[in-house]
Order: sequence, then C-alpha cells, then structure tokens
Amino acid sequence: MLVLVLNAGSSSLKFNLFDMSKEISLAEGMVERIGLAEANLACTVEGDRHKEILPIPTHREALEAILDRLKATVLQGTPIHAVGHRVVHGGPKYGDSVLVTEEVVKDIETFAMYAPLHNPANALGIRTAMAAFPDVPHIAVFDTAFHHDIPDHARMYGIPYELSQKYGIRRYGFHGTSHAFVAARTAILLCRPLRALKIVTCHIGNGTSICAVNYGKSLDTSMGMTPLQGVIMGTRCGTIDPSVVEMLMEYEHLDYNGITDLLNKKSGLLGISGVSSDFREIERAAEQGNDRARLARDLLTYNVRQYIGAYATVLDGLDAITFTAGIGTHSTFVRAKVCSKLSFLGVKIDPEANEHGTGERIISTADSRVAVTVVPTNEELMIARETVR
Repeated sequence: MLVLVLNAGSSSLKFNLFDMSKEISLAEGMVERIGLAEANLACTVEGDRHKEILPIPTHREALEAILDRLKATVLQGTPIHAVGHRVVHGGPKYGDSVLVTEEVVKDIETFAMYAPLHNPANALGIRTAMAAFPDVPHIAVFDTAFHHDIPDHARMYGIPYELSQKYGIRRYGFHGTSHAFVAARTAILLCRPLRALKIVTCHIGNGTSICAVNYGKSLDTSMGMTPLQGVIMGTRCGTIDPSVVEMLMEYEHLDYNGITDLLNKKSGLLGISGVSSDFREIERAAEQGNDRARLARDLLTYNVRQYIGAYATVLDGLDAITFTAGIGTHSTFVRAKVCSKLSFLGVKIDPEANEHGTGERIISTADSRVAVTVVPTNEELMIARETVR
C-alpha cells in the first residue's frame, strides 16, 4: 500500500511517499518559495538527491511537480492508494484522525481562528490534493488530536467560563503525532509496556513543546490554544505576560498583524540572540563569547527544565525523559544542561552516551532512577500509519 503524506505550508509543500507494506520511505522532499519567481523542488528518491528551480505559482503546480518526479522514478504506473494530510489544528471537534469530507475541510478552514498561520494552508493543500487524487481516500491527521482529552483542569484558562465555551478557548497542544510516536518508541527502547510508563517527551526544535505522557495518554502539554504558548522557540516568544502585548501594541504602534508577526516571527531565540533562529548558529556564537547567544541558549534550557519539573508533579512520578526533534536529537549541550539540575528526580546522564551515538538510545546511567532517552521523531510515518488505520 502506497501512502503519500503531505504537509502544506503557506508557501511550501512537503511530501513523503511510503510503502506501508514495509513502512519504508520511497521518496521525500519539499517544494519551497511557492508563488515566487524561482521556486525550488528538492527531493530524495531511493537515496538519490535531486534539486531544481521551477516556476511554481500555486500549490497545484507544486503538487504536479512532485508527482511528475515520482511518476518518473518510484511510481512508474503504480497507483497511490491514499493521501495523509498533516493538519495543525483540529479545534474542539476533532480528537482523532478522520476521513476527509467537504465538512471536514470547511471545519479546518473555520479553525483558522485558532491557527491563522497554519490551517488555511493545510486546507488549501487538502483541496489541491483531492483535485489531483479524486478517487482515493484522504485522511486529516491533527497535531492537536493526541492532547484532545487532557483533563479540564489542565486545559482551561482563567477567563470567564462562558467565554471559554462560546469560543472554544482552551489549551489544545501541538506536535501530537511526534509526542505519541516518541513515547511509544521510548517504551520499546526501555523494554517496558507504554501503559506502565510515565514519560515527559521533549520535542525541541524550531517549534518546541513538552508533554506529560501518562500511560500512553497526554495529560498536559506546554503549547496552548495556539503554538505560541510555552517554551521559547526559534522565532516564537513562548509564554509571556499578556500585558506585554498591550504595551508593545501601544508604544510600538502595532496593529493586530504587526504584533502577531512580532511574536511569531521575530521573537524567541532569534529575538533574544540577534544571531539566528537556527540553534546551531546560536551555539557557535555562544561558544565564541556572544553574551546574547548564551542568554538565548540558557533561556531555552531553563524553560525546558521548568516544564519537566512541573510535569513530574503532574504525573506523580517519572519513569523517563525523552528528547526529540532537531535540537533535542542533536544538541548534546541542551540535553546535558537540562538534565544537570534534575538530580532531585534521580536523573543521571552518562556523558559518553550523551556525547556520542546516533539514533534511538538511552543516555542515562544504569543507576539513574529516571531513564533519559534520545528518540528521533518521525511524524510523517506516524501520519502514514494513521492513514492506513
């Protein structure tokens, strides 16, 4: 069974083609700069890398370019059996992946009120793909679904209850497919059943969220109604006092679009460091003595550690801490720094294991009361699995 996984952004279209009989990726890549004069398609097909500059005015042409490449290589007449779509926000309605209908697409568009930077592009990608593949099932897989049933006391904000119910204002959480995937892989790595484990999963990348996973279920998570809340991120501010928004709008003369752009695209690690949103560049600058880069680096690790400590109490104990996503998987500094102040939980890092090794692995010592693991995430495979299910 061949499943095409699509992740549509406002000016990009990411794809991954899976052979689900073996759960292997046959081809993956991305079209970027859609709508600009020189868009580019970069893909890897069965290990061979390919890149070309193309005129791609809309997502329709982007998908056509992807399909042309696939048909000339791995497909060669073989049909795609289903398409899985990453959708950022499922609103208050969707707590599971669903077969796409016109009602579902309209709901995704409506829920743009919660994710204005993501859901419109997700809906556009679905409509584009349904036009290209009208006779195969399309599945919407929501980032928020894994967190849909967190307890009321964890998801409610301290605003009038009637307003929460009227507008669906609550903590939704994101990166759900990633948190679910790495929690399940952690259980396998530890040779223990997921239903017996209390895990804090740390998805640390350009977007960062922490999740308290209680026996396989999300109990709490750091992101909120939108992906802006929680830990400081690449360009997002994370949790701040709401009065800061009011003050900046007044004194910097910003309208809604201006403050949204500032908090989502110009803040976070980029805004603090003044160097980059790329943590690798921030680490290099910090090592060269850049004080603002050091501050950004320390703020990130401090935030992550705050949530781990909080979630250890939420879970009433802790069996494992799992690091994933770009920074969590690759930054030995972040893992060491985060865990350095968790000795009260019995966390002990093995420096050698932390500094070396690739792939899934345990980086805690044998006598650590809490296992610490590194598990590279695979959200696309998780979406493909959901599509098959």
